[in-house]
Amino acid sequence: MFIDILLMVVAGLLILLSLLQSGKSDGISSAFTGSGGLNLFANVKERGPEKVLSRLTLVVGVSFFVLVILVRII
Repeated sequence: MFIDILLMVVAGLLILLSLLQSGKSDGISSAFTGSGGLNLFANVKERGPEKVLSRLTLVVGVSFFVLVILVRII
């Protein structure tokens, strides 16, 4: 019961953190129209709040994955 509630909270937090991240591409329309060039392997360094948000999203994502496995086992 407690793990289920924790899983829902972590899922909501993961959704919020994903929405807060800034887009790193030009959007889907540029992929179809070809404008701006396709820069798939661009070396873009994250700094400051973007880096913290990215790392926090990674930690929450891994914890979500672990909680899903725990719920399935228990």
